[in-house]
Amino acid sequence: MPTESVTPAILFTLTAEEARVLGCLIEKEITLPDYYPMTLNALVTACNQTTNRDPIVRYDERTVLQALESMKSHGYVFEVNIVGGRALKYRHNMKSRVPGLERPQMALLCMLLLRGPQTAGELRQRTERLHAFEDVAAVENTLAELIGYAEGPLVQCIPAGPGQRVAQLMHLYHGEVAGAPAASSAPSISVTALTPATTSDDEWRARIEAEITLLQAQVSRLQTLVGAVK
Repeated sequence: MPTESVTPAILFTLTAEEARVLGCLIEKEITLPDYYPMTLNALVTACNQTTNRDPIVRYDERTVLQALESMKSHGYVFEVNIVGGRALKYRHNMKSRVPGLERPQMALLCMLLLRGPQTAGELRQRTERLHAFEDVAAVENTLAELIGYAEGPLVQCIPAGPGQRVAQLMHLYHGEVAGAPAASSAPSISVTALTPATTSDDEWRARIEAEITLLQAQVSRLQTLVGAVK
């Protein structure tokens, strides 16, 4: 009986510069469609914004162009020639690289590329211009879809622990997050690592349940991969 093959969704690890450029392309396609695809100059400006960016950077044209050329070679970015246009423009190719993602999933992935690890609550607030999530639960459900993406996880849950009271999420385009349960191994969760010292019991319980839900999505993904191998 033939074995079902599972192709990883992320075949090429992005540098910090590439992740920033890719995130900017996704963001501007949604928020400024009249100015998309983007010129190199516009991308430099977008990368160096001081809002919705972490860390704040000062990329020059050469840095952004190198990131674009690298991602072009791996099919993440396309160069566009506009008839009558004087400058080359660029667009992302995420619809082909990770097919099936809709606006909610793209909004979360975009914000993770632009700002790094964040909580579900932070993501809900910061993605308002990209997609209006009804509540934090809607964000968590969408994150679970990204963790359980059919061709491989796109996002990883970083459980709460010492110095971090709430679970965070991070994209996997830099590889698996150091210190977090591997996306390819069964994660463990220590409820006692969290204490409701500064929050109500209900808030604490909600955070624990949300963390468990996201970690269960990672376990589910592992079980799918194991089943495919068998």
